Amino acid sequence: MFLVMLPYSCLIYHVQMLFTREFLEARENENLAPYSAKSTNSQGRDYKEAEDPYRTCFQRDRDRVIHCKAFRRLKGKAQVFVAHYGDHYRSRLTHTMEVAQLSRDLARTLGLNEDLAETIALAHDLGHTPFGHAGQDTMDQLMKEYGQGFEHNEQSRRVVELLEEKTPDYRGLNLTFEVRDGLIKHRTSFDQPVSLDVHMPSLEAQIVNIADEIAYLNHDIDDGLRSGILKIDSLNGLSLWKRVRAAVDQHLPSPFFISAAISCLIGLMIHNLAENTHHLIEAADVNQLGSVYKHPKPLAVFSDDFKRECSELKDFLYEHFYRSGGVADYNIKGQNAIRFLFKKLMTNFQLLPEKIRQNPYGEKDYILVKDYIAGMTDQFALDLYDKFKIKL
Repeated sequence: MFLVMLPYSCLIYHVQMLFTREFLEARENENLAPYSAKSTNSQGRDYKEAEDPYRTCFQRDRDRVIHCKAFRRLKGKAQVFVAHYGDHYRSRLTHTMEVAQLSRDLARTLGLNEDLAETIALAHDLGHTPFGHAGQDTMDQLMKEYGQGFEHNEQSRRVVELLEEKTPDYRGLNLTFEVRDGLIKHRTSFDQPVSLDVHMPSLEAQIVNIADEIAYLNHDIDDGLRSGILKIDSLNGLSLWKRVRAAVDQHLPSPFFISAAISCLIGLMIHNLAENTHHLIEAADVNQLGSVYKHPKPLAVFSDDFKRECSELKDFLYEHFYRSGGVADYNIKGQNAIRFLFKKLMTNFQLLPEKIRQNPYGEKDYILVKDYIAGMTDQFALDLYDKFKIKL
């Protein structure tokens, strides 16, 4: 190991140097891949604002997301397990943080914009209902009675564009186009927004899509094993798990084996995604962001063989975890609460908070009720359900 001694004057220069927005933007332009989404090339915001002296536009968006009310409410929204099931299971907030971490790492590996990827990841679940995907499905059914539908990615965009309040000058958080575009085009096996795609999203948005799947597949196995709903031996027939067993010490005590196995599985997924994405970018001769937008298919994807192995894992989780008694019972309880609250509020509009009833933008009643319920935490929804039931 070699130590390079810098002159004292050079050390003082580095200590005193301020990393201004212009410096960060220049560093992006110099270091990021040519097909990345760079701050200086952003298509901007709907409402003009003065630039921040020390933060790029995507860093500023990230901070706005973290400080908004919808982000704070994620701590009380279930991922799979209800919050009081145990202290160590994932909530919608911890899931979001894991997606953000994976997205940053993948962006760094591929030479993409870490700040944009992180921001999309942090915002991707802001519009999620209480009670996980069961809650989303129920809200979708209710909205179809009004000729509409519900998809939480579209609701996430609605949150940042319309529902959050930052200033009286405009609605929403006034985020950049690239963040909002990444939200509306967020796709996983659970999430299929209906809005038309006129172009592919950025690679930063594409890796968030896959990071979301990597996060939930792995933490659901982790939570399932630690809860006892899943048994380790039941995973042995899965192709991906066979690779994990071959790489991890089988003699480790159970908690340590689970940790090592999940780490190994995440590593397998990250490696395949990074290698395959790099291969597809080179094969398609993508050399600028415009080429990403115009490409007919996503470029940030698993290889075909690996995708089939992941599908096998998803099918297993559907059958043995998501439909298990402990999970299904809570889902049914949550779905019943959402149905009851929706119909109760639609027929008793005075029960909505006064601020919502004022309806300054002339929204349909069912839209106001949908927005209100979708923003609730699990416990708030259950408490309101109990309160209304008692008063019947």
